[in-house]
Amino acid sequence: MIRWYALATVVLIADQATKLWVLMALDRGLSVPVLPFLSWTNACNSGVAFSMFRGYGWVFAPVALAVSGYLAWEIWRLRRRETTTLVQLEGAAYGLVMAGALGNVLDRLTQGCVVDFIHVHYGWFNFPVFNVADSAVTVGAATWIGLLVAQMIDERRQRAA
Repeated sequence: MIRWYALATVVLIADQATKLWVLMALDRGLSVPVLPFLSWTNACNSGVAFSMFRGYGWVFAPVALAVSGYLAWEIWRLRRRETTTLVQLEGAAYGLVMAGALGNVLDRLTQGCVVDFIHVHYGWFNFPVFNVADSAVTVGAATWIGLLVAQMIDERRQRAA
């Protein structure tokens, strides 16, 4: 249980440290090429994912805080379950999503927007600028969904047997 809170803490610190670096090193809107397909770009996202609902990101801050509180509680509840690989993955998924949500909420509270800086692009391909918190939420949510699918498959197999 403690390891998942620790994971969330490490990811949150990494997220905030990289955003601080970007704010100190790059002027807003400035983009610096790193590789042919990667740039550091200081972008301010006042919306949510992919800049949807620009200017209304503050509406989602209470939701992100509520989700983070729920995930912290779910991690606490995992202590009662038998320690298996699936439980370990579930705890890691909760920790990643919680860290990402908190990282972006902190930005909204301190910067007035979410600081994004990782820009993946190549030729015609131009992925929206994102950050460490966004990556954590994506990996955590994908893991969580994968676990739910695996659980559904396992339940169907047990019923069929």
